Amino acid sequence: MVKNKYSLNRQVHKVCTCLFLLIFIKNFGCNGYKENELNTILEESLIFQLGQNSLYSNHGFWYDLQSKDTPYSINNRMPSITLESINDRDIFWKKIKNRLETINPDRLSQTQKINYRVFNRIVYEKINEIKFKSFLMPINTDSGFHTGLIRIQRAMPFHTINDYKNYINRLNDFPRYFDEQITLMKEGLRQGITIPHAILNDYELTISAHIVSDPEMSLFFTPFNKIPKNISKNDREKLLQDGRQVILNSVVKAYKDFLNFFISDYRKGARKSLGAADMPNGSEYYQFKVKQYTTLDYTPEEVHQIGLNEVSRIRSEMNAIINEVGFKGSFSDFLNFLRKDKRFYVKSADALIKEATFIAKNMEGKLPSLFKKLPRMTYSVLPVPDAIAPKYTAGRYVGPAPGSNASGRYLVNTYNLSSRPLYNLEALTFHEAVPGHHLQISISDEMENVPYFRKGLYIGAYSEGWSLYSEWLGLESGFYKDPYSNFGRLTYEMWRACRLVIDTGIHAFGWSREQSIDYLVSNTALPLHECITEIDRYISWPGQALGYKIGELKIKELRQYAENQLEDNFDIRDFHDVVLWNGSVPLDVLEDLIHEWVKSQKP
Repeated sequence: MVKNKYSLNRQVHKVCTCLFLLIFIKNFGCNGYKENELNTILEESLIFQLGQNSLYSNHGFWYDLQSKDTPYSINNRMPSITLESINDRDIFWKKIKNRLETINPDRLSQTQKINYRVFNRIVYEKINEIKFKSFLMPINTDSGFHTGLIRIQRAMPFHTINDYKNYINRLNDFPRYFDEQITLMKEGLRQGITIPHAILNDYELTISAHIVSDPEMSLFFTPFNKIPKNISKNDREKLLQDGRQVILNSVVKAYKDFLNFFISDYRKGARKSLGAADMPNGSEYYQFKVKQYTTLDYTPEEVHQIGLNEVSRIRSEMNAIINEVGFKGSFSDFLNFLRKDKRFYVKSADALIKEATFIAKNMEGKLPSLFKKLPRMTYSVLPVPDAIAPKYTAGRYVGPAPGSNASGRYLVNTYNLSSRPLYNLEALTFHEAVPGHHLQISISDEMENVPYFRKGLYIGAYSEGWSLYSEWLGLESGFYKDPYSNFGRLTYEMWRACRLVIDTGIHAFGWSREQSIDYLVSNTALPLHECITEIDRYISWPGQALGYKIGELKIKELRQYAENQLEDNFDIRDFHDVVLWNGSVPLDVLEDLIHEWVKSQKP
């Protein structure tokens, strides 16, 4: 009996020991394995994307990912976007999703947990973009597959004969690439998945701008004007000849074919409705877009109400400024006064660029009081290129291509100067240059010890939320001393609040184009031309406009939380560094990072 009892105890002890070991391994011992599995997934995904899409980049811009960490890059062809290749991507990303689901992010290191959560969202979006057939609409009023191709020059090396041959081969592939896009757009016409007809007037200008009779007038010829001196005269002449030929025979041909298709078929056959909800599976598609661009689980109804609340708050602040300057008249009268009074407008493009540069330089002097760590990258202030200016927004920051020697560019739209008021310029500059997009994007590019996909990553709610918050930081930093400029700041903020109302109004609640334009015109001091351009952008790009205000509100909310928790220990520079030096992340991830930082700062 004693022996049997002893044997039983030994068996129980063995079982308990085994169970303990299993639990320990499950909770702790597999961490290294799971982190290795995540690293393997990331590496395989990079290789797949580079192989599938030779124009792949984190930004979604059309240039190669060129960096020291990239295993290879394909410079001599355009990507394949046939239905077969899209199906291959769908299969690949669904397999990646299944593998990610086997990893518990709570058992990863802090850095790997961020990597996991960000990449998991990227995969979710890739799968759903294919599910809802977004590839059938490769254009919108703001951009398109054909408008960004000029950027490939900024990513490609041009040092050797072979570099130029790669570029020529890529240009020679334009007709095939354009034909595949046209095939997708034809299928979109058949299924009713198109850009709305109402916003396609003059869109052909974005295509015809690249149809030239003199190849040397083409923007695609630019690299041939800079052939290195170490290339022999004979080789130089051959490259110039081949460059002229490929532009006329391939580039111009591709754009001509696309222009003919657009005018003859696409614009005529595009859907007559406006809202995303009117497309096949439209309501579900728009809900996905709301989640994609806010990175939070809001419904269209909730976003709409947040917008209405913000419009009401901002309107009261605007009315206070109208009273401050002693204006006699209605709110509408004041907006008309701002749009028409010549004191608010410059007479030349150079004058507008100089004003923007002056504002940016003054803000640069304030940065050490707002940040402990700043990026190395510099930027220039330049006009928007003429070819795209008519349909372009008031300004935009464009970061340099990875691996290039270029600086960032703050582009200011000098087209139609009567629609570029000075009272908006401070807010625009703080948003696009410093402390907005230039800082945020440059820091993202300069982060160390992060996977490839997090360098230069663009998540709209974070990036645009930060830049709208940056407009408000200008107020804290002593800018907007002119009440008209402060009204301009408020009208920019109102503009973003109106986006929440209008975007959901169009795509979920059946608002018309005219109703949307009237709402923006009556609530902001934006010029009519810019109001129309903006509304057409919202119509053609469901959900994209939502991230700005939602992101700004979240960052302000997190700052208030940190100030309340830390009180006298709160340092705005540390807060901003935590927000920026973790790169572009979904807002739920940012919230967790700030909460963890606050906890670490408490005594």
